[in-house]
Amino acid sequence: MSDTRRKKSGDAPVHKPASNRNPVSNARKRRKKVTLSQRWRRASFATRFKIISIGTITTICVIALVTGLVYFLRWYNDLQAAEARQLELSQQYNFDPGNIISDGQFFNGNAMSEAEIQSFLDSKGGAIATMRFDTTTQKADELCGEYKGAKQERAAAIIEKSGRACKVSQKVLLTVLQKEQHLVTATEPNDFQLKSAMGLSCPDDDSCDPQYAGFFRQMFGAAKRYQYYVRHEGDYAYQSGKLTPILYNPDKNCGSADVYIRNKATALLYIYTPYQPNKAALEAGDGEGDACSTYGNRNFSNIYNYWFGNPRN
Repeated sequence: MSDTRRKKSGDAPVHKPASNRNPVSNARKRRKKVTLSQRWRRASFATRFKIISIGTITTICVIALVTGLVYFLRWYNDLQAAEARQLELSQQYNFDPGNIISDGQFFNGNAMSEAEIQSFLDSKGGAIATMRFDTTTQKADELCGEYKGAKQERAAAIIEKSGRACKVSQKVLLTVLQKEQHLVTATEPNDFQLKSAMGLSCPDDDSCDPQYAGFFRQMFGAAKRYQYYVRHEGDYAYQSGKLTPILYNPDKNCGSADVYIRNKATALLYIYTPYQPNKAALEAGDGEGDACSTYGNRNFSNIYNYWFGNPRN
C-alpha cells in the first residue's frame, strides 16, 4: 500500500543526490582551486616564453616612459631658465644670445644696391671705399648663384654681387667686414687686414688659407660659407630650435650657459664664432670685459644695430 500520508512540517527535507547538482558550478569551484604556480608548471614552454616576453616588454615600456618623462621635465625646466635669461639680457643689454639676428634680415640678398653700399662706405671714410680688386667668375652651384668676375671691381660691387649671388644681406657682410678687420672704417689697412677681410679660414695671426686669402675670396667665400652652414646645420653643434650649452671663452674654465637658438642665422653665427659674450662683456658695451670675455657675436650685434637698426626685427 502506498504511503498517502501528508508530510508534516517538521519532517526533514529531501536532499537530491550529488549527481543531480549543477555541474557548471562544480567545475568553477574546481577551477578556483588551481593556483598560479600550478598553472605555471602546467604551461608549455611557448606559453611560458610568451608570458615572460609580455612582462619584460611591459616593464621596459614603463621604464622608458618614466625616463622620458623625467628627461622632458628636466629639459623643459632648463629651457624655461634659458629663455628667462635670454629675455633679461635682451631687455638689459639689447642682446639676445638665442636670437642675434633674424633669418629675414640675414638672408635678404637684395638688402642694398651697389650705389647704396658705395654711399655707405664713402660716409664711413675708410680706404676700402676707393679700393678695387680683380675678381674671378664663380659658377652657380647648390649654395650660390653665378658670380661674373671682372677686372678692377670696386669693393662695393664685390659686396653687392656676393650678397645677391648667395642670398646673404649686404648689411650682414658689411657688419662682418667691420667686426673682423675694421675695414669699413680703417683709413690705412695693412695687407693682413685685406687678406683676411672676413676672418674666413684665417686664424688671428699672419696665416691664411691661400684658397680664401684676399678681399674677393674672403667676401664671396664668407657669403657662400654661410649658405653651406645652413645646408649642413646638422653636422654642427649649433642648430636652430635646440637648447645648447655655449662657451663664454675657448678656456672651458670660464664656463658656459644654455642658449635656446631660435633661428638658422643665429646658429650659423655660432658655427662661425662659437662663443657668447659673458655679462662682463655685455656690461662693457663696446669696451673690454674681463679675462673670460669674448666679443665676436656681441660686436656683430652692436655694429649692426648702430648702422642698420635692430637686427632682431
